[in-house]
Amino acid sequence: MLVDRSRIHIALQRSGRLSELSRDLLRESGLRIEAGKNSLSARAGNFPADLMFVRDDDIPTFVSDGACELGIVGQNVLEEFALGSNERGFDVLAELGFGQCSLRIAAPERLNYSGPESLARQRIATSYPRLLRRFLDDRKIEAEVVQMKGAVELAPRLEIATYICDLVSTGATLEANGLRPVDTVLKSQAVLIRTRKPLDDERKAIADQLLSRIDGVLATKESKYIMLNASEEALSRITALLPGAEAPTVLPLHGRPGHFAVHAVCQENVFWETLQELKGRAHPPSSSCPSKR
Repeated sequence: MLVDRSRIHIALQRSGRLSELSRDLLRESGLRIEAGKNSLSARAGNFPADLMFVRDDDIPTFVSDGACELGIVGQNVLEEFALGSNERGFDVLAELGFGQCSLRIAAPERLNYSGPESLARQRIATSYPRLLRRFLDDRKIEAEVVQMKGAVELAPRLEIATYICDLVSTGATLEANGLRPVDTVLKSQAVLIRTRKPLDDERKAIADQLLSRIDGVLATKESKYIMLNASEEALSRITALLPGAEAPTVLPLHGRPGHFAVHAVCQENVFWETLQELKGRAHPPSSSCPSKR
């Protein structure tokens, strides 16, 4: 089947948690995806975009070669690919805030680990040989990297290697195999990438429109809408506590002279840090507690 070049193409992981979260992001961006989850491709019924479901380690290749204009992939996969490529054929446009995990060095419970120097002259099994080699070279550690395609956590038990370097999310798999994380090679999350291959004006406009939608979704996820009632003398102190809300909406309260309702949008990463202080600066006891939406 010929590729329809009047549409853009987005490479996504075929299955797994990252695949589901990537589809959710596109749905939140307004795309109506028309396909079953086991299909190799899907069409957005209300937007000129096709989704291509591939192996995660193939996504950088699809985007670099221009077969797909956009892709969503874990930073761990992207960095491993980039270390083996002479030229990056993609740009990272955004960190997406989901799919968080870490590439960790893990050791058997019985072993003492006193830092990267403990890895010297040891065998380390991994599915990310380039990232591990960079970690070792940066610290001038000489060790043998044993490349495996899967089941890395079995390597110490089978005496293939003393240590492993593998992705860790909750740590449950390591614990089940008598291992514990001892060092971090890379912190990872899902990222949005775009090909460096030139696009015609039509596809560039489509891609830009979708990117604008995704930016809007990400901005909304990072924000909180808060409301509180406060006395007039407290307004200046409260406004100073609301980063990203230089001009909050302030409305007089009916029947309560000198008291106002304050509405503002703030970044989520500061909301909980300022909530308690906002409560204290609103006029007690007559003011209500701040709320979020």
